[in-house]
Amino acid sequence: MALTKNDIQRQVQEIGYTQKASTEIVETLLEIIKSNLESGEDVLVSGFGKFCIKEKSPRRGRNPSTGEDLQLDARRVVTFKPSGKLRERINGD
Repeated sequence: MALTKNDIQRQVQEIGYTQKASTEIVETLLEIIKSNLESGEDVLVSGFGKFCIKEKSPRRGRNPSTGEDLQLDARRVVTFKPSGKLRERINGD
């Protein structure tokens, strides 16, 4: 089961914040991350990882249901690279 934004808000609330404050903290943090990524800046969270923007160039694609060839537009995607500490923790090293 995935960890949801609501789960994160509840865990922040368990630390001792009110429900309203925990919601504002989580929403503000996510907004900061989104606005930095939107402006093309990477987001580095020490000990956790780095969110990066990658440019994807236009490419040929195919509609799987019709088999029709089409051109996919250039776009930007968000990637995540975990820190060494997070990798070690996940892998139990």
